[in-house]
Amino acid sequence: MANALNVKPTRMELQRLKGSLAIATRGHKLLKDKQDELMRQFISLIKRNNELRQKVDESLTEALENFVLSSATVHEAYIDELVAIPGQSVNLDLREENVMSVVVPKMNFHYSDEYQEDEPRTAYSFLNTSSEIDDSIRTLNDILPNLLELSEVEKTCQLMADDIESTRRRVNALEYRVIPDTQETIAYIEGKLEEDERSTKTRMIKIKDMTAD
Repeated sequence: MANALNVKPTRMELQRLKGSLAIATRGHKLLKDKQDELMRQFISLIKRNNELRQKVDESLTEALENFVLSSATVHEAYIDELVAIPGQSVNLDLREENVMSVVVPKMNFHYSDEYQEDEPRTAYSFLNTSSEIDDSIRTLNDILPNLLELSEVEKTCQLMADDIESTRRRVNALEYRVIPDTQETIAYIEGKLEEDERSTKTRMIKIKDMTAD
């Protein structure tokens, strides 16, 4: 059997390798458990991401269609003036959260419909606009929470996917290279030590026989 790790076949080296094998085996189990849990959470996030993406796409499409329809009856410059000033402000609190050793962003959103005193108010009036513009504005306001959540979920999915791939490579390295090579080397050293022990016993028997004569 080949010496996979190219070490000297000594008892001290054997004990060191057995300790390394125990650590590698325990590390493999922990990483495999981590990989399985990350995959479980990742799949759940992907499902949520798909749901949010579908809602956002449908709402944005609906809003765009209404804007296109409204342009047929309302002058484009007037539409630009109506939407120039947002009717809602968003404050973002960004913090980090550790999920299975993966640092992911957690976003808290605070919405406000009130302007600051030094900010001009929009001239938007439901009396002076078409129903299509009203529907578009309402749709965009309603979709904002989902749009912001989607950005958080997509970033979390990206970070978790990167860590899953990294963890998978480490698991495979331990499972298919480090552990088998260490086991092979341990078997090689044990075989050499047993062979040396048998040789020593044989020499001792011969010496005993020679002294007996």
